[in-house]
Amino acid sequence: MINVAAIRMQQFGVQFYQASLTASDIDKLVRFEVLSYGESGQPVRGGKKKAPSKVNWDLLERRIASSEKAYQRQIIRRKIDEIVQYYEQCRQARDLPSIPGAVIISCDEKLGFEPIEAGAVVGRLKVPEREGILRAIDGQHRLLALHADIDNIRDTDFTVPAIIFDRLPEDHVVQMFVTINAKHTRLNASHLVTLSGRQLYRDDALAAAHDVVRALNDREDSPLHGEIKLLGVGRGRVAQAPLAQELKKLFASDAFGGPKKSADFREDSRKFFVNYLKQVSVVFGAAWGGRKYSIKSATALRAFIRVAPDVVRRLDQEHVDRTDFRAIGRVIAPWGRRIGDLRFETDGAWKRSGTTVDTLARELKLALEYPEGAGV
Repeated sequence: MINVAAIRMQQFGVQFYQASLTASDIDKLVRFEVLSYGESGQPVRGGKKKAPSKVNWDLLERRIASSEKAYQRQIIRRKIDEIVQYYEQCRQARDLPSIPGAVIISCDEKLGFEPIEAGAVVGRLKVPEREGILRAIDGQHRLLALHADIDNIRDTDFTVPAIIFDRLPEDHVVQMFVTINAKHTRLNASHLVTLSGRQLYRDDALAAAHDVVRALNDREDSPLHGEIKLLGVGRGRVAQAPLAQELKKLFASDAFGGPKKSADFREDSRKFFVNYLKQVSVVFGAAWGGRKYSIKSATALRAFIRVAPDVVRRLDQEHVDRTDFRAIGRVIAPWGRRIGDLRFETDGAWKRSGTTVDTLARELKLALEYPEGAGV
């Protein structure tokens, strides 16, 4: 038996439990299945795309069974890819939970419940430790994505909220599934754009960070034009959350020369960061335009953002406009000599060095301080 923390609940005579399951519990106990569409039917919908995926689809598809008695629809490949990317963003940014809402699960066998004291609704739920004993009624894509990303989650303190029913009649399970999934509420595009503006970000520093991220994604002269996945949606591959959080820390500090100068900088921050990253893309041209480099990863982009105050100080020392494209290029030119494109080669120096935001930011700062390598 596996003991998990749970609350016993009652609604109209039906008893069920709200429980806390670990990622390993989910990975072991939940079975995934879809309604069979005949011998030629496939459990996954959506042909294999040319775009790289972080999901090992060969392994994942073996985990998904198909049966005439199942009720779940085919798994949508694109949806799993997007959820795995979202989990990655949450893991990097560490500011949002990846599964904040409960998944709904049915258990094939009777569950035991041991209250912490007589009459209490809080206690320990005893789940038989048998592989595949649980079935997802709602949340199968989220749980499959967790299974696909389990190597990055298994050893962390990660729990999933779950509503668990035991021995629900099959027709009740199907009825619940249909009720939950009969209609899909979707935000229209204009409403999504509105929400992605200031209404989400009452904090001035985060609002300024959001403005910079939107400028980097929306402006045609930006080197990241159309490449940032805003609010977890879109075709971009650069995660929004890590960039926004790094920018927020910057704007919330006095890193640009005191409160007044920092406040003044916010007004020009969109233009500065567009021009700054344009020059980064010039200095590291091969890496920026290549496919085997990690220069557009969250780690690298956060490091570039983190050293922006050092770049601005150099510009102030030269008494030039902080947004001047050519002046920014002169300031960061030593990076080309001191660091170079090969530093960002994914299977080369990037992995060998165990690159983190802190280590890369130190290298960038050192190259600015000693442009010719003197004193190193």
